Amino acid sequence: MAGGHGHPYSPAELELPGFVPQRLSPGEILAPFLGASLLVALAVWLISGRCGGGGSPRTDRLLMCWWAFTGLTHILLAGAFLLAPGFFSRESPNYFDELFKEFSKGDSRYAARDTAILALEVVTIGFKGPASLLAVYAIASRKSYSHILQFAVSLSQLYGCLFYFVTAYLAGFNFWASPFYFWAYFVGANISWVVVPTLVAARSWKKISAAFRAEKVKIR
Repeated sequence: MAGGHGHPYSPAELELPGFVPQRLSPGEILAPFLGASLLVALAVWLISGRCGGGGSPRTDRLLMCWWAFTGLTHILLAGAFLLAPGFFSRESPNYFDELFKEFSKGDSRYAARDTAILALEVVTIGFKGPASLLAVYAIASRKSYSHILQFAVSLSQLYGCLFYFVTAYLAGFNFWASPFYFWAYFVGANISWVVVPTLVAARSWKKISAAFRAEKVKIR
């Protein structure tokens, strides 16, 4: 339902000149995203099971699925967002335009092209996306820098989430159309980038620490 300014977002006084109402339903937007994500994870899981003779350990395979999913999500979504400054006003919107219209119901800073969001997405596509895909290769190839890379990228993801939530709070904390969109999109769509990076960072920290302890024993 559109507000007084012709859009469904909060705050109601947000100016979005030429706003074109969303044409796809939430289901038509979310189904392709979830389906593509599952296909990526399945493909990586199956391929990783055939790599290196006996395949990679189960935990490493799960991590490769995560890093492939998060890397492609970072690159594709951040890239589409940065390249579409007027996504809300396109007369012939594409899938990504519709996705950002839907997500903006949970955080209208995307529709408003908030500078904090733009800065966050630049870092996302410039570092977090490529580094996540590099992590897939590092795990599959058993590179010595694998855990250092995973730890660094996980910390960057946690910092990105902290930045995202703190800037929203400082800017007024009123960017969702309803409590449903707050929990479903603002919180729910971001929570995996809090929980999983925390677990990955903790695991990599233990692996790195164990490697240093083993090296000290050798030196003695």
